[in-house]
Amino acid sequence: MSQATNSVKISASILASDFGYLAAAVESAEQAGVDRIHVDVMDGHFVPNISIGTPVVASLRKVTTLPLETHLMIEDPIRYLELFRTAGSDSVLVHVESESNLESTIQTAKELELGVGVVINPATPVDAVATVIDQVDQILVMTVDPGFGGQSLIPETISKVGLLRELIDTAGVQCELSVDGGITAETAPEACAAGANVLVAGSAIFRSSAGVAPAVAALLAADPKLG
Repeated sequence: MSQATNSVKISASILASDFGYLAAAVESAEQAGVDRIHVDVMDGHFVPNISIGTPVVASLRKVTTLPLETHLMIEDPIRYLELFRTAGSDSVLVHVESESNLESTIQTAKELELGVGVVINPATPVDAVATVIDQVDQILVMTVDPGFGGQSLIPETISKVGLLRELIDTAGVQCELSVDGGITAETAPEACAAGANVLVAGSAIFRSSAGVAPAVAALLAADPKLG
């Protein structure tokens, strides 16, 4: 299926892949028609888990032409923006809950010619990002508590997606609205109906018993243009 016909984009989260075969996993996702690769970076402080860093991003840059979207679940992301850009990140996602000043982090990312999005956790109110929707490329709603893959979507987070869709549309800005956490073929339609146009999915893609390509096709079926 041609990506150009889809109003919903798929960001494949490698956290759920087999890291022993990471290049193969990314290749299979690319062939299945995902739009970008989502890289979860965790520092063991901002979230309890520890994942990966710049060496993995640099390795991924060698094996795919897809955009690399780096989700910085770390305490002070502004310190690491240049390192991730040098490693090959095309964009960064930073949490409003982090220690870095949000507007300074956004500005620094732009100066580095990185795409930039902001992330809100399930307990964070929508108002936390209302003042920056005209400054960023993407707002990402965590639909689970960050730090671990394979969790179930928290139903109450869908209302945030709807509120943010209203804010974005009212402001008239070209800002993507993403959801991340527990996104499956079953939960994606509700998220899309609420206004999300980017689905971040890991387990639903890389741990699907049906295989990567059928899993991606099932997620794309949530696209209201195709449903």
